[in-house]
Amino acid sequence: MNTSNTISNTISSIELGSFLCELREKANMKQSELAKNIGWSPATLLRVESGERLLSDDELQKLVKSIGTKEALKLLDIRKYIWQVLPRPPLNHPDQSTFLEAEQILQQLEGLCEQPDIKPAFQRRLSDYSTKIKISVEKLLKRDHQIAFIGSIGIGKSTAICKLTDLIIQNNGKIEPVLETGGGGTTICEVYISTGTNYEIRIEPCTDEEIHAYIRDFAEQSRAKKDDIDGESQGISKEINRALRNMSGLLSIKKEDEQSKGKKVRIDYAKNLAQKFDSQQELVVEIITRMALHKRNTRNTTYHNMTGKSPLQWLKDTFVEINNGRHPDFTLPKRIEIIVPSLPLNHEECSSISIIDTKGTDKNAARADLEKYLTDLHTLNVLCSSFNQAPDQGIQFALERAKNIGIQTLELNSTLLVLPRPREALAMKDDSGHSSESFQEGYELKEEQVKAALGFLKLVDLPIYFFNAEQDDNVADLQEFLKNRISEVRNSFRTELSELIRDAGILITNRKKEQIQAVICNAGNIIKSAIKNYDKLPGISAYVWDDLLKQIDGSHASTVRATINRQGLWANLNYYYHLGYGARWIAVNLLEKRVADFKAVLQMLYNNEDYNEAHAFIRQVENAFDYEYSALLSKIQTTGLSHFSQELASNAGNLWSNCESEWGGGPGYRDRVIKHNRAWFGDSLRTGIDKKIKSELLVEWRKLLETIGKLIEVD
Repeated sequence: MNTSNTISNTISSIELGSFLCELREKANMKQSELAKNIGWSPATLLRVESGERLLSDDELQKLVKSIGTKEALKLLDIRKYIWQVLPRPPLNHPDQSTFLEAEQILQQLEGLCEQPDIKPAFQRRLSDYSTKIKISVEKLLKRDHQIAFIGSIGIGKSTAICKLTDLIIQNNGKIEPVLETGGGGTTICEVYISTGTNYEIRIEPCTDEEIHAYIRDFAEQSRAKKDDIDGESQGISKEINRALRNMSGLLSIKKEDEQSKGKKVRIDYAKNLAQKFDSQQELVVEIITRMALHKRNTRNTTYHNMTGKSPLQWLKDTFVEINNGRHPDFTLPKRIEIIVPSLPLNHEECSSISIIDTKGTDKNAARADLEKYLTDLHTLNVLCSSFNQAPDQGIQFALERAKNIGIQTLELNSTLLVLPRPREALAMKDDSGHSSESFQEGYELKEEQVKAALGFLKLVDLPIYFFNAEQDDNVADLQEFLKNRISEVRNSFRTELSELIRDAGILITNRKKEQIQAVICNAGNIIKSAIKNYDKLPGISAYVWDDLLKQIDGSHASTVRATINRQGLWANLNYYYHLGYGARWIAVNLLEKRVADFKAVLQMLYNNEDYNEAHAFIRQVENAFDYEYSALLSKIQTTGLSHFSQELASNAGNLWSNCESEWGGGPGYRDRVIKHNRAWFGDSLRTGIDKKIKSELLVEWRKLLETIGKLIEVD
């Protein structure tokens, strides 16, 4: 039996003291009161709660009995647990009893596996339960969650976050969010809001290479003439543009023109500077020099009352300076983290909850930095949409892409937050053409439309919430809604683990009951017969790079230009990510019918009363299949990325140079880039890689079938 984790039974005096303090506070007891009850001085109890003083068993018993709550009395039993398979969970974890059940069943499973008379097929089922229970424990054990707000620019996402987190300043009757807000395109990078001991701002800086790439884009734009680029080009993002101008002093401002009798004209100091240099590289060097990057080495700053400002006003002012590149000590940030002593979203089951204000989506919503959140079960994705367009195209696009690559948890770890502006709800009309008589009626009418749109994506159960960030004062309802969503996620972890524990117990109990084993054997034979013909896959005309070409076609010309300059490594259009996505998309398309057929066979057995005694077995087979299928999709995504990463790094020199030469050639830039990409990927070497990935998919699929085949064998 595995006893490598036995050392985790030791409880440190710091953890024990901290937990005792937590128990005392939950019981609404003051430190002096508890100390008096047990005949100690408050100083002695303080040393215990801080972890400085060790406790004897008798002293601990006296303490918990004096606190008197059920949770406190449980501590005496918790200390007796012997953890041999799982690591000991923290004392303050609310699922102690569930973990103990998991530990006990794991000890039984692993003990049975070691018995010499256990047959191989039964041993495989024991091992499968052992593996799945450990994975499920890890999910429930982790209590760090995050809430990611995702949505288009300019819809009020940052304002809603500030109201939600109470980062609001009351100024002469007006409400001012701490985060900088505007008409969209305001926040330069992702912003994390989390709790700490003080008010603080930290940054994760862009690397020197990333900053130099931005400066090259900025220099190129400053040198460009209007006719040099595609008419749909958005140029460098205005957030980055603004920060670079502030950091270098190359502003674009309006000034009065003496020759035009006081009329204001725009003066662009960056363009004026660009005219003084013959080459772009010389301009880049000059801009870098002006930015004085070597002096911008501060990574965090903490509030002090000597500033003369309130903490929130200090956060707001400092954030604005860093976000716009106006703070002389800070470089260009890749991520900004705002630390506050507490957040109103604290959840009793979570050790921490971070709020993420993602960079607003623009024309291209297929971004790796956003889509990664949709696959993370510990992230609640709040998909924000304006009222009139809800669910807007960007959100529908993101959900559709997630569905296309087999992500099945969207209705669990995502929600749609509709952000109406004043009176938009009252403008809604019912079928008779009458306008809404109340905000609530308008919300109900809009919700019907939203559900119809989500129905096309088969996401009718995706939760929806309406929040007018400018007028709704009852923020507590939204806070409670989001906390309930996190509770549902955690309940799903708890349910999954409890079902695995229960079914593993059934397996152990029924292993010697011949009648039940006969029913299981029959069910296994039906499943085996069903998957016998699944080991071949149909052909498909799509290529791994199709998604990449589609995203190039839908992106701004300057976004395409930026990724070409970075040889495919650009956050808004990442070659590597889209090639991995394309490989996974092909896998889903080739396998989805076989997956559906397999699930139908299992459901048929489950609904047949003759197989009631095989329900635990059928659930085990389905859980194993889901796990292996999810692992297969992730592996193929990694395989696609890996194979083409090597190819792009080694043999793409001509691709990048050919695409670079097209910039400045006038309208049609993207079409010319796509033509070069299509030719490069269509080369026999790359089509060979495409075939290799599809061959590896078939190999992995057959491995999956083999794993399931072994699991359904009965000795």
